[in-house]
Amino acid sequence: MDCFRLDGRTALITGAGAGIGKATALCFAEAGANVIVSARTRATIEEVAGRCTAFGVDALAVVADINRPEDLDNLVERSVERFGGLDIVINNAGGAGAPVPALEITDKYFSDLLHFNLVSRFGLMRRCIPHLLESDAASVVMISSVLGRMPDPGFLTSNTINAGLNNMTRELATEFSPRIRFNGIEVGATMTEALEPLLAYGDLKKQMEEKTPMRRLGTPEEIAQGALYLCSPAASWITGKLLQIDGGQLTTNWPLPMNHFERQ
Repeated sequence: MDCFRLDGRTALITGAGAGIGKATALCFAEAGANVIVSARTRATIEEVAGRCTAFGVDALAVVADINRPEDLDNLVERSVERFGGLDIVINNAGGAGAPVPALEITDKYFSDLLHFNLVSRFGLMRRCIPHLLESDAASVVMISSVLGRMPDPGFLTSNTINAGLNNMTRELATEFSPRIRFNGIEVGATMTEALEPLLAYGDLKKQMEEKTPMRRLGTPEEIAQGALYLCSPAASWITGKLLQIDGGQLTTNWPLPMNHFERQ
């Protein structure tokens, strides 16, 4: 199964201190890739980088807040200085906020989320693409959400941002084919450190599982394995596509009603 190996490749992974990013860094290291582990908290990324080296690869931990252009500059510069180039980028860091009724969303709140999830993610790509063009097997995976295709009251920001991120993926795939492959993963409800505190309320976890066709939530490792496939030689003829890893969701599995405008 060598077509699923990443030996000798260099992968930059944002949001890699926990959850999906952490699982992806470990998965890629096990598959033979050198990894750049990036997030805002030094202790977490250094712990992840240390675990990656146990697979016999090189790992670099770089503290970066993707909202800060100077952090993005430093992240890419240090990555290229250490490894000589880039082959893979997992554009994972982001977050679309908690459910909020549409008329309670302020301009600043919406603007800040758009910058964090779209402008900053494109900023990372703009800095990485010149180096990816030097690779003979460049691949990018944008981590998105099922909410980009599932309207639900209270999720206006999440829906809009993830739909935009999905379209960015397709646009970049079109512009940079065949030199760089761009694909995305639409992630369903996954048991990450960010979700777990919410599931402590009542029987919320049980309700979400009951509204998911596979009757359970996903794991970060399942998302990481999808990213590995998309970046591996096994997916060398795939670009501009969105892989749905969501337990079969056709509608949102958020069970709590959200107050919203109703025409009388």
